[in-house]
Amino acid sequence: MSEQTPATERQRVEFWFDPACPWAWMTSRWMGEVEQVRPVDVEWKVMSLAVLNEGRDLPEDYRAAMDRAWAAVRVVTAAKEEHGAEHVKPLYDAIGTRVHPGGRTDVEAVLAESLAEVGLPAELLAAKDSDAHDAALRASHAEGIDRVGQDVGTPVIAVAGTAFFGPVVTPAPKGEDAARLWDGVVAVASTPGFYELKRTRDQGPVFD
Repeated sequence: MSEQTPATERQRVEFWFDPACPWAWMTSRWMGEVEQVRPVDVEWKVMSLAVLNEGRDLPEDYRAAMDRAWAAVRVVTAAKEEHGAEHVKPLYDAIGTRVHPGGRTDVEAVLAESLAEVGLPAELLAAKDSDAHDAALRASHAEGIDRVGQDVGTPVIAVAGTAFFGPVVTPAPKGEDAARLWDGVVAVASTPGFYELKRTRDQGPVFD
């Protein structure tokens, strides 16, 4: 157990994700491992790459991806607003499993199946094309981004007064490897004046 996280002290962790992002998915799998080996309680929240990239000059294919990204995050937001925050993580897991390791691209079918899997009403699927809950979505997004600034993406993690983007990692560490990464990331991110540590990625997400 690290000095930052005594065995008798639980930490509240906030985790902002966009369901469409494979790297946020990898980090969320790691965070799930951390929950098993460190005394942390994670609150799962949405952010949106589509919102983050509004007004930016993007390549045509990336702009199309951002347009598609609205669907899943809107449905997750609607589920939270209409049925409670406890549905956010199960719905994210159901969607992400199909999209990322599953490789599914049929967004409407993925969302419909995911809602059914977690026992939420099929009517929530209509949220994918609706701006009815966009105010709540944008507020959640802003809450995360305001902690770290505009020069980041998803995920954003906040713990013990410190917020950071990432870590971007693949494959997701498990067990004590996950715990060691958690301890190190929190220690580095909470160091006054520390802002960035980065290297070029040489592989894509490993979902196994």
